[in-house]
Amino acid sequence: MHRFFVLMAALVLAACGPSGDGDSAAPGTPDDRPIGQPTMVLAFGDSLFAGYNLPRSAAYPEQLELALRAKGLNVRIQNAGVSGNTSADGRQRLSFVLDSMTVKPDVALVELGANDMLRGRSPDQARANLDAILAELKRRDIDAVLFGMRAAPNMGRDYAAKFDAIYPDLAEKYDAELVPFFIEPLIFNRKLVQRDQIHPTADGVKAMVAASIDVVEDAVD
Repeated sequence: MHRFFVLMAALVLAACGPSGDGDSAAPGTPDDRPIGQPTMVLAFGDSLFAGYNLPRSAAYPEQLELALRAKGLNVRIQNAGVSGNTSADGRQRLSFVLDSMTVKPDVALVELGANDMLRGRSPDQARANLDAILAELKRRDIDAVLFGMRAAPNMGRDYAAKFDAIYPDLAEKYDAELVPFFIEPLIFNRKLVQRDQIHPTADGVKAMVAASIDVVEDAVD
């Protein structure tokens, strides 16, 4: 159990480090079998979306797009993950990102909050920022998928109770799909973590895609 706590805390650190992308190449060309107007998806988060020490094509949004298209869904995902972002950072840049897109997204994947917890910021502040992000998406008629996180054990029970409740509460409030704990596939399988014992490998990203694709599919299908 101790190893679980240590690894969980270490994995949460991945959300605050620099992206360190191995390259900025575009993702591999997905299967072109789906036809018609694609469903546009915005992946809006921190380094768990941006990726760390991996080619851009191996990041979660790019791998998720490939997996969804392999299932026959005509989906295009724009990766707007920024390493180190807190919920406040996301709230501040959301409108700029949306206004800069040439095509309005149909769905937004929201993955923020781990850095707030890591820096010991108030769960109430994180809740308010995520609430504002989801409210703006709703105002623009963009469906949301909320990617949940859990507080590290060293934050204490009271903090964890407040922080962990943010995601299911807001998902219910805004009728958003919920991925309960985004990094859960990595917790018990250290082969899915890079040598630094912090960041997911390319296989780790694929494991996170496999664990979350059904939720995302419900939102985009």
